[in-house]
Amino acid sequence: MKLLIKNGIIMNGNSEERKDLLIEEDKIAAIESNLEVPDTETQVLDASNMYVMPGFIDLHTHLRVPGGEKKEDIKTGTMAAVKGGFTTITCMPNTLPPIDSAVTVGYLKSKIKEEAVCHVLPTAAISKGLEGKEIVNMAELKQQGVVAFSDDGAPIMNASVMRNAMLYSKVCNALIMTHCEDKNLSDNGDINNGKMVLKTGLSGIPAEAEEVMLARNIMLAKSTGAKLHISHVSTRNSVKLIEFAKSEGINITAEVTPHHLTLTEEIVSPLNPNTKVYPPLRTEEDIEALVHGLKTGIIDAIATDHAPHTAEDKAISYHEAPFGISGIEIAFSVIKKFLVDKGVFSMSDVVKFLSINPARILSIESGIGVGKPANLTIVSPDKGFKVDASKFLSKGKNTPFDKVDLSGVIEYTIVDGKIAYRRT
Repeated sequence: MKLLIKNGIIMNGNSEERKDLLIEEDKIAAIESNLEVPDTETQVLDASNMYVMPGFIDLHTHLRVPGGEKKEDIKTGTMAAVKGGFTTITCMPNTLPPIDSAVTVGYLKSKIKEEAVCHVLPTAAISKGLEGKEIVNMAELKQQGVVAFSDDGAPIMNASVMRNAMLYSKVCNALIMTHCEDKNLSDNGDINNGKMVLKTGLSGIPAEAEEVMLARNIMLAKSTGAKLHISHVSTRNSVKLIEFAKSEGINITAEVTPHHLTLTEEIVSPLNPNTKVYPPLRTEEDIEALVHGLKTGIIDAIATDHAPHTAEDKAISYHEAPFGISGIEIAFSVIKKFLVDKGVFSMSDVVKFLSINPARILSIESGIGVGKPANLTIVSPDKGFKVDASKFLSKGKNTPFDKVDLSGVIEYTIVDGKIAYRRT
């Protein structure tokens, strides 16, 4: 199979040039000006006024398999991913049962092979049963194809267990991804511990819950030499702590979500549990710090933390409703509307945050070049649309961006040389 992409603006890190791109089988075969159509069987895509970008890579996706298929499954989750321009996603292990053994990893991989329409990289739990007590067999699970280890939303409260996990991960050359939360400070909370607590009557989650645990994990990473990745950073002091860690030469990376970059606690309403996310939406000052973190390289990447739930899950009281936003289908467009269009970031920055840096963190290949895998995202940067959550391909329609006008449209997502998504 051959696919010729004509007249697109090819973006690859800091470079930007209008050229044609030829794909043969699953690889990029040529990047030149005015490429001729090789033969009558070659499919031609006209990418005039479009950007051709390295396929987006999501460091934090919840596919809910096994056990949570009412919320999402491999097929719907990956269809949502390619609609959002993602060619590779990293799925979280907080499933039922958790991904904590060779058996569960094997089951997940079999479902991925059967149903996925993009690359899915499994993440395994750090501790058995996500209980924070006994470390999984990291060496065995890494051999099974696991790319990282995380207890996701169940932080390991015991510092000794976390230290041993980091020591083990260093031996295995494995990546630890961690959700930083001190449950003693956050337990039973709903929203940011700010002014909306008084306005809504909901219980607060202090910023210190994130920051105290982050500081501990930084010190453990320093003493062990482990590779540590911080999930969904949300506070200004967390940015300062990560900056300190990097200045000390600690092997640390970090991500932030589109919603933490664009929404504040001001939108929280007891009547709308779709605004309930963990970490909670913070303040304008926190957003400014997160943006600064991305601009200066303190924060490395943007990840969706796509967390789909059923309508029934969210159709209860705010306190009882689960945390989480369904966001993978509109992540790029949220970034484009609220950050690129306002001159905060460039499109080259977006490529770095959504593709180049996530690939570096996961130690996988990315970028556009002859001989490289043909994983590409093609976007119309100036087209706009209104979000209609009812039309999400994900089973989860839980988004605070419903009915919001966004800009930047995914036209095509190409996975291994094949069109996995085409806007209709």
